[in-house]
Amino acid sequence: MTSQEFLYKYLNANSPVGAEMEGQKIWLDYLKNDIDGYQVDAYGSVIATINPNQSYSVVIEAHADEISWFVNHITDDGYIYVIRNGGSDFAIAPSMRVHLHTEKGKINGVFGFPAIHVRNGEKDEIKPEQKNMFVDIGAKNKAEVEEMGVHIGTIITFADGFMELNNRYYVGRALDNRMGGYMIAQVVKKLVENNIKLPYTLHIVNAVQEEVGLRGAEMVAKRLNPDVAIITDVCHDTYSPLVYSKIKDGAIKAGEGAVITYAPAVQTKLRDEFIQIAKDKKIPFQRLASSRSTGTDTDAFAYQSNGKTSAMLVSLPLKYMHTTVETAHKEDVESCINLMYEYLIQLEAGKSYNYF
Repeated sequence: MTSQEFLYKYLNANSPVGAEMEGQKIWLDYLKNDIDGYQVDAYGSVIATINPNQSYSVVIEAHADEISWFVNHITDDGYIYVIRNGGSDFAIAPSMRVHLHTEKGKINGVFGFPAIHVRNGEKDEIKPEQKNMFVDIGAKNKAEVEEMGVHIGTIITFADGFMELNNRYYVGRALDNRMGGYMIAQVVKKLVENNIKLPYTLHIVNAVQEEVGLRGAEMVAKRLNPDVAIITDVCHDTYSPLVYSKIKDGAIKAGEGAVITYAPAVQTKLRDEFIQIAKDKKIPFQRLASSRSTGTDTDAFAYQSNGKTSAMLVSLPLKYMHTTVETAHKEDVESCINLMYEYLIQLEAGKSYNYF
């Protein structure tokens, strides 16, 4: 499978929070010939390993899950009401096509919404919020919904697929953070293609359940307790219209390179080493500051390791996060891949980032 074929197959897969199996299998199959072994934990996080059993270990990590919905109530007329599974956005749901994942297979559905002609009530216009969010699967009543295999707790994902925009951007519903999974996989491919023999154990981790509180990464961090953890995730492009204040959220622009974050969870000496590598190798990068938490799996690796793990965050600028048209610049993807790769090939086993 070529990298392009993998990218499209992986980004079009369904990996909702708590049921990431489809995407995880695709990701692991792509790497199986390039690794020395792998583990899958009880909740589905995949740990692929190169050069196992060394005393010094490094993690490169992304998260595999995408935001989605749970069936929460089925009306007598066969309409389905939902709750969030992760940080799903009610505002984008109306008129979206969806897949309901049942034991009988995927079922097509749509988020229905009243036409503009009829949704103005006497007092307030009907708005996209939980009480108004329902899915229509063409059933005539509740019994037919249940006969189709849909029940309380059935997971629903958006149906939109992956595409490219002007040969410059990648667009899809789950770039947060399966594009990260693609990037760490490409780091492995570069190591293999260039016949790099690492002096330490490298774990390539695709963790689950980040979107509900970094849960998969917490489990993996405790299990591996690595010396270094390089986390990749997304951050907000703040140059797209309407929503962001650069004063509040920083000045980050898609197409200007990988983002290096200043935050308590990001180990200072490790971060400074990444910056120096980016400068030396002429890899474009941007800087971002995060107050308190990064909101990424970096926090889990930093704070679940009993002080052993030095954690680093390499972020991909993203437009329109948590929508079906998340948009990332191709050159930023390459910047993130190259930055992680260049760090790994220069790292010596035993390197300490202790302050003194």
